[in-house]
Amino acid sequence: MTALIWAANLLGWPLIHLTIGFVALRVPADLFAEDNWLTAPRQWEREGRFYRDWLAIRKWKSLLPDGAPWLGGFAKKTLHARDSSYLEQFLSESRRAEWAHWCMLSCLPFFFLWNPTWACLVMTAYAVAANVPCIVAQRYNRIALDRVVRTRRRDMNCV
Repeated sequence: MTALIWAANLLGWPLIHLTIGFVALRVPADLFAEDNWLTAPRQWEREGRFYRDWLAIRKWKSLLPDGAPWLGGFAKKTLHARDSSYLEQFLSESRRAEWAHWCMLSCLPFFFLWNPTWACLVMTAYAVAANVPCIVAQRYNRIALDRVVRTRRRDMNCV
């Protein structure tokens, strides 16, 4: 591989992550207010039990970085409040983060244009390792938090 290809590979992913993260933070929040076809919970997720029981997400999700604050975005590493408006914002921002990671992952085929097969495999491994755990964590957190928000709404309507 030439120096230009090495540079494209080594600088490409950080540039993609930063660019998509920067753009995602500037997309209007109302676009993430509700689940869509991409972010909606799936039946196979079994209300988060798939992630908890099969992927043991509670053991490793705290190890993931939260890149949004680096770019001036909403911190999602831990809950900082418990009021309804904050929880709604957290849900919305988790949708934004999931969308951003799907966009980052979708850039993978560009690396196939100039790389040999072995490097395409390395790029694929990196793209999956850098994005899929973050997508999984966003989905798990949102499913769990959405259950809390729905319960609160139901309780408020019963009062």
